[in-house]
Amino acid sequence: MRENKMLYIDGRQGEGGGQILRTSLSLAALTGRPFTLTQIRANRSQPGLRPQHLTAVRAGAAVCGAALEGDAIHAQTLRFEPQTPPQGGTYRFDVADAAPGGSAGAVTLIWQALVWPLLFAPKKSHLTLRGGTHVPFSPPFHYLAQVLLPLLRRFGIESTLQLNEWGWYPAGGGEMTAVIQPVAQLHAPSLTLPDTPSVHGVAAVTNLPAHIPQRMTNRARNLLVEAGFAPHIEPVRERGRGAGAGMMLWLPGGGFTALGRKGMPAEQVAETAVSPLLSFARSRTMVDEHLADQLMIPAALAHGTTRYTTQRLTRHALTNAALLRQWLDVSIRIDGQPDEPAEIIVAGAGFRREDSR
Repeated sequence: MRENKMLYIDGRQGEGGGQILRTSLSLAALTGRPFTLTQIRANRSQPGLRPQHLTAVRAGAAVCGAALEGDAIHAQTLRFEPQTPPQGGTYRFDVADAAPGGSAGAVTLIWQALVWPLLFAPKKSHLTLRGGTHVPFSPPFHYLAQVLLPLLRRFGIESTLQLNEWGWYPAGGGEMTAVIQPVAQLHAPSLTLPDTPSVHGVAAVTNLPAHIPQRMTNRARNLLVEAGFAPHIEPVRERGRGAGAGMMLWLPGGGFTALGRKGMPAEQVAETAVSPLLSFARSRTMVDEHLADQLMIPAALAHGTTRYTTQRLTRHALTNAALLRQWLDVSIRIDGQPDEPAEIIVAGAGFRREDSR
């Protein structure tokens, strides 16, 4: 692995969002290498650390005893210096602790920052994360559980996820728990084009009438049957702090979400979820555009070469590739142009537990 000197990262590079922070937190805790990140989220309308990002910083610090400078809301410079290798155990983090009055910051993104170092800890970890579980611009809980996790198991990763309470924007207050089993090393899987005759999903509401999820379900089923799919969608009313509605659909290699809002008909929510699913299925590629960058970290850590295709190459993926090259001795080749189909080939660094410092 690379030498353990301070890494300086410009947060304006590439996509310029919170992903640069989360990937850096993961790899610093994992490798023991300190970093200084400047211009945090400079490309966003509200630059600097928001409650979700600050929670991820403090959570990442907790698992490796990191010394921190700049861990405050709106801070645009952060210094993060791990003091120990990642430590497994029982952890609880609530986004509301970083935001007086509460926050719906995405707990799924905090899980993504923690899972990689905790995988290489010497003992099992139990996480409880409170905040937003189904919020805009973040993967919902069901995406992690039903789309990402099945592929991570192909690398040898064993992590279970449970949704205890739904947390929509803006109320938040949701809760998910995770159990992460330690591994000594990840191994690159052989990925192939998935067979996609069936689509699974859930149409959910909290504190809203039961006819809404049923209408979402009926519309989605009709559209999917017309397109030649066998849909298996469950309409549910669940527990949550605030009112919310949404549809989550998934099939091998892809997940598609539409969140409701006031004045948006239930049928439109369903159509918004189904449309990108059909586009992905027609592309005949292995993973959706979000998985394309989320798979880069395990592929970069794994022993062996991971190869996959995606229907759309995003700036997120390009940014993550550039950042991983800064952190690890890894080769990432991307054949394709932004916003077009692409093939991604990652020759992993073969990271092992003993490489954690």
